[in-house]
Amino acid sequence: MGLFGASTGAAAALQAAAAHPAEVAAVVSRGGRPDLAFTALPHVTAPTLLIVGGLDTSLIEPHRAACRRLGGESRLVIVPGATHLFEEPGALDEVARLAGDWFARHLPGPRHAPGAPAR
Repeated sequence: MGLFGASTGAAAALQAAAAHPAEVAAVVSRGGRPDLAFTALPHVTAPTLLIVGGLDTSLIEPHRAACRRLGGESRLVIVPGATHLFEEPGALDEVARLAGDWFARHLPGPRHAPGAPAR
């Protein structure tokens, strides 16, 4: 499964990924608080995308530190002109595009019910 968390929910997603590595295939954190999951980060082996707003200056360095601490593949994307809530025009669209691309790249293909035709 893929986990997506925003703000403090991102810390919960990272902790869940660390606790259940066999079940979590990818994580996306949007404007998260990875510092709240700092001790769990080395145990997150799922590919993790950290997204932070370029105007959310107090969280950029914690995201850089978290990216370095993660146990698996990681990437940090700073969305220019976005604040913590990504309320600016187009900011959430960019988050959706980034998250969708990340999950498409890292999650297994669709599963089909027995007897159901493949698409």
